[in-house]
Order: sequence, then structure tokens, then C-alpha cells
Amino acid sequence: MGRAPIDMDKLVLDLVLNDNIDDKKKIAKKITDIAYKKGVYLSSINEFYLARGKGLTPANFTVPAINLRVLTYDLAKAIFRCAKINNAGAFIFEIAKSEMAYTNQPALEYTAVVLAAAVKEGWQGPVFVQGDHFQANAKAYKEDPEKELNSLKDLIVHAIEAGFYNIDIDSSTLVDLSKPTIRKQQEANYEVCAQLTNFIRKIQPRGIEVSVGGEIGEVGHQNSTPEDLKAFMEGYNDRLRKGRCGISKISIQTGTSHGGVVLPDGTIAKVKLDFDTLKNLSGIARLTYGLAGAVQHGASTLPAEAFGKFPEVETAEVHLATEFQNMVYESKHFPKELKEGMYDWIKKNLAAELKADQTEEQFIYSARKKALGPFKKNIMGLPAQTRGEIAKEIEAKFEFLFEKLNVKDTKELVSKHTVLKRVISRKREVGKKIEISAEGAD
Repeated sequence: MGRAPIDMDKLVLDLVLNDNIDDKKKIAKKITDIAYKKGVYLSSINEFYLARGKGLTPANFTVPAINLRVLTYDLAKAIFRCAKINNAGAFIFEIAKSEMAYTNQPALEYTAVVLAAAVKEGWQGPVFVQGDHFQANAKAYKEDPEKELNSLKDLIVHAIEAGFYNIDIDSSTLVDLSKPTIRKQQEANYEVCAQLTNFIRKIQPRGIEVSVGGEIGEVGHQNSTPEDLKAFMEGYNDRLRKGRCGISKISIQTGTSHGGVVLPDGTIAKVKLDFDTLKNLSGIARLTYGLAGAVQHGASTLPAEAFGKFPEVETAEVHLATEFQNMVYESKHFPKELKEGMYDWIKKNLAAELKADQTEEQFIYSARKKALGPFKKNIMGLPAQTRGEIAKEIEAKFEFLFEKLNVKDTKELVSKHTVLKRVISRKREVGKKIEISAEGAD
């Protein structure tokens, strides 16, 4: 008798609904092993981005980096379906340090769920999973720099062990505009970014060069300038260990804010994005420093007409998160009782976060992301058909983004500049850690 077919849907539910971390690890490993056998490889986008920086690829497309806070399995499947239809390979799944906490999605779970979605949809080739906003806390860093750096290093270790071979370091929170020169303003930023890059290079799996991103302007603050970029890159390169690969892209501020600016009625204000700054800095990053270009954060709530501009100004990457969460909440298929229960929980448990100048609508909008973790089991416990209907609505948005960002027919280009590696955790000790290495694809 042959083996019973693998029920990937059941494996995912077992993983997501299980609270025992040891059980999660076993299920995640099982999914990862299945994925490798099916030709699905967690990969780094580093070589592809550096090829873009060298002019070996076109610059007229923008890679969508998509944060999945809720219904991760169902939405990841929708993304892979969209990618197959469009023959696209240039897209990233990501989750921020903060999102992992409030959505209750540890790194190993997030990676395994994305891989399960790839297998379920018959995807083959590289899959890019990224740690977004691995952010230094300015107050904590000021009080105890070493402690804050060690906290970030611990996060990086766990992320890489989970298959996050793409990491965006966000030390832009340490930029100090009170300093007399731009170089001094960026000093703590580039020093921390370089230290963490050196650390990543030290612990990354042998055979894989993790893609690292830096950031020069904190989203929601003043727009970035060429002088900011130059000061950061010069300081960063001075502190990068000789012979080591540096960052592959740079995040900048051009006028957006995470989640959008919420009006009193709960709707989102229109944002005027500075595309000239985006074009100018992306060009400098590529032509002067060999990076893929500039990265745009906080973009998912922008008006539809804005997205076609990103490839026009040769933006390397755009981060998209809040709109997909919003679409889940507002879906006609999302149970009204569940939504009301989540809102009641927010009012009861997060009342202390209500600001004096906020309406209730503004408060609910800004806080509802924090209900996703406590209600994760309720949401994933919805009938598969219900979850599928919600994902189908959002799939149309993915299709729109793939078209506007011009990533159609990028699969062969990505494959050309991405070496597939299977990562193996060795059992022998190297110093104080288990050695991790990578072997070429079969």
C-alpha cells in the first residue's frame, strides 16, 4: 500500500493552533522537509538585488514585500496563485519584529506556513521570507546600548534559524537631528547597522549570503536627502568588516506613515508621496553604491494611482501591510459577531492606549491589529470556505499590485540570480552555537 497523501491544510492548522513550542518546531520541520522535496527553497534575494545594482537586471520593476498579519496561510496561497499566473518571481513575504508579537506568529511558524502555502499551490523555486523592521528602540539604546544590541542579535539568530534569509535592520530610530552635522546625525544609525550586518555575516548559514537592508529616515518623520544617504553609506562602509558583503538596499522616508493617517471618521487621509526624492535616492543608491535602490515603507494604504509610479521611478522594493489587514476586517465574509467581539476586546483591554484627541473610530483603527494575536485561533478556526472567500477578495488586490509594480515575467530573471540551497543544521558545536550550513539544490 502507498503512503497516504499529505494533508497540508491539516498540518498548517496543527501548527498554528498548537501552543507548545516543541510541537510547533516538529511540525514546522516536517513542512520544511516536504517543501524541499517539492522543489521549494527558502532563499536570499541578495544576489538578485546586487545584480540590479550592477545593471545586470532592469530597474523598471518594484518588488512587493508583503506583511501577512492574519490568515497567513490563505493569503500566502493567494499570492502564489497570483505569481504563477503572472510568471512572477520577484516578491517577498515579510513580518516585522512588532508584528510577530501582536499577531502571535513566531518566526518558525510564519516561515513554515508560507512554505506550506507554496507546496499547496504547486510552487517551485525560491521563496523569500524577510524580517521587516528589526528595529532598535531609541530609549532602550540610550539607557543600555549593549543590552539593546544583544536583544536584536537574539532576534536575528532566531529569525535566521527559522529561514529568514532577508533581514531589514532599522536603526533609523537612532538618528539624532539635534547633532550639528548630517554625519553626526546618522552616526548611531550607521554604527548599529554595520555592527548587526557584521553579526549576520558571522552567523548566517555557510553558502547563503543573507540580504540585509538599512534605513536612513524613520517613516513618519522628515523626508530623506542625498546628504543623509551619503553620510550613512560612508559611515556604514567604514565600519563594515573588510571583505564582507554590505546592505543590498536602503529604506528612505518620502512622506508616508505606517498604517496611514487616520481621520476622525476612521478613514485614511490622502498622502502626498515625494516621488522625486524616491527616484533621486534610488538612482544614487544604485549607481554610486551598487545597491538595488531605495525601499518605500508604509505604502499599502496609498491611493491606487500611486502604485504604477513606483517602477517608473525605479523603486527597488515597496512594503505593504495594513491594507490587507483592513480588507480582512471589512470583508463581507468576515463574521460580524467575531469582528464585534474583537472590537469589544480592544475597548476593554486597550483602553489605556486611547489618546485624548482620538475619536473612537480612530482608536479602533489604530488598535485593531493588536486583536489579531488574541483572536488568531478564532480566525483560523473559521470554515475553510469562509477563509477562502476572504482570500479571494484580497487576491484581486495582489493581482493589481503585481501588474502595477511590473513584476510579471520576473521568475526566470530571479532564478538566474538566485542559487537554491538547502540549509542543514549540523549537530556538532562551533563555539557556543550549532553550525548551520547550506548545500546546493539537487
